[in-house]
Amino acid sequence: MPAEEAPTAEAGPPLGGLGLALAIVVLLGGALAAQAARDNRYAAWEAESSLLYVRSGAVLTRLGLAFDDLLADLYWIRAVQHYGSTKIADEADRTYDLLYPFLDFTTTLDPRFNIAYRFGAIFLTEAYPDGPGRPEQAIALLEKGVAAMPEKWQYVMDIGFIHYWWLHDYEAAAEWFRIASEVEGAPWWLEPLAATTLAQGGQRGGSRLLWQQLFETSDNEWLQAEAGRRLLQLDALDALDQLALAAQAYRDRTGDWPRTWAQLIDTGLVPFEPLDPTGTGYILVPGTGEFELSRESLLFPLPREPEALPDPPS
Repeated sequence: MPAEEAPTAEAGPPLGGLGLALAIVVLLGGALAAQAARDNRYAAWEAESSLLYVRSGAVLTRLGLAFDDLLADLYWIRAVQHYGSTKIADEADRTYDLLYPFLDFTTTLDPRFNIAYRFGAIFLTEAYPDGPGRPEQAIALLEKGVAAMPEKWQYVMDIGFIHYWWLHDYEAAAEWFRIASEVEGAPWWLEPLAATTLAQGGQRGGSRLLWQQLFETSDNEWLQAEAGRRLLQLDALDALDQLALAAQAYRDRTGDWPRTWAQLIDTGLVPFEPLDPTGTGYILVPGTGEFELSRESLLFPLPREPEALPDPPS
């Protein structure tokens, strides 16, 4: 009588597309839960170096199989985290080298990732140390967006805005505004904006007009809030100019620069100690005739005037 054969486990069906997707979601959820538990238990860990293990967006797309959108979301989150954590780091340790690669990966995986183009451009243009100070990278990112979505007049306008606000190239800005005005669906005010830019290039009135238009027409609350903050910064710059005139008038009367607010108030040159548009007091630099925005202000730092712009970091 033949010996009984030991039972063998039957092989299950191969893991299909849906099963693979579910497996990845479960594994990703478990990884996120484990990371959250680790973060609650241990102090934040700082890597000794930042590396890009994949340096090509095209390669990453091939590796992503059918999960490009998921990977795009993850790289966008990583870009935001990198920008935010670097911005609050010690100034000597601030380097934004990975910001553009993360944004490039995000928009390669999902070429229609609207927020990544517009917010990413804002992150890239912020002057160092509050950002990388790389307007040329912001323009490259937006041009990539225009190539993917030619109907997005907002990207074309944003490129013009970068030329105006950060590069102070008013002829280039006017040309980009003109190009934006020719995109189907673009608002009527872009065409006259091009002419205004040429006429008022470098003047605060022109800058105010640009931010006002963005504030009134933005379809995104964050961008609208940023435009509103920029308008308040322009108000603060105007107020600082007026305070400088008051200090000069005080010196003309007394021969000295004011050292306290009380001196300006007693002579009637200012009615009271002034506050910036957010309700924070300005700083009087004693004996210099200069005034500054407080570092505690929500508007700090103010944009630098064109002649004081530093070279971006290499």
